[in-house]
Amino acid sequence: MSKRYRITREFQQIEDSAKHISLEECKQYFASEPEFTYTSVFTVTGSTTMSIEGDFFMWSYGDAKIPFRHYEGDLYVSGSNEAVIPKMVEVASALVADIVEG
Repeated sequence: MSKRYRITREFQQIEDSAKHISLEECKQYFASEPEFTYTSVFTVTGSTTMSIEGDFFMWSYGDAKIPFRHYEGDLYVSGSNEAVIPKMVEVASALVADIVEG
């Protein structure tokens, strides 16, 4: 089973209004990262196809596309590919946020 990680400011000693990572802040940051693209629909294809609406920043890593999903003021990413760990740390550092499992 793969782990899921959350990039958050929830545990930081800052004003409550600054604890949410805004969508606009994410769009601005990821626009400066050439290996990321934004999409409002993430489609998973396997034995069936499923589309999920939301705010996704797709990281291109080789042939893989790994979604970083913005949801309710945090970013979520799956840890199923070990390569995501250093990228996740880089993103959290740039957004001045923490990483928690779950």
